[in-house]
Amino acid sequence: MTSTQQMPQVKNCSVSSCSYNEDSDCHAGAITIAGDHAHCGTFVEISFRGGKDRGGLVGACHRAECRFNDKLECTAASVRIGAGTDVADCLTYEAR
Repeated sequence: MTSTQQMPQVKNCSVSSCSYNEDSDCHAGAITIAGDHAHCGTFVEISFRGGKDRGGLVGACHRAECRFNDKLECTAASVRIGAGTDVADCLTYEAR
């Protein structure tokens, strides 16, 4: 299991409507990449901002066919989140 010190950071998030986004920085404790197009499963659009005291990390990746996926954990140095197929997708995703 990967420790939090080894988890990739969310380097940039351009999804300004996400409640974990503050000035293009993700502040979720750990995001999950899932779905049929590498969607950020942690994306939430509510009336307040959360997690402002920490930087976003990638906790899990359910996209087993991504070249950065090793046993459901992301091995990329960092990830970018933004509009792709959906409003909040992992733009770092690459098929093997």
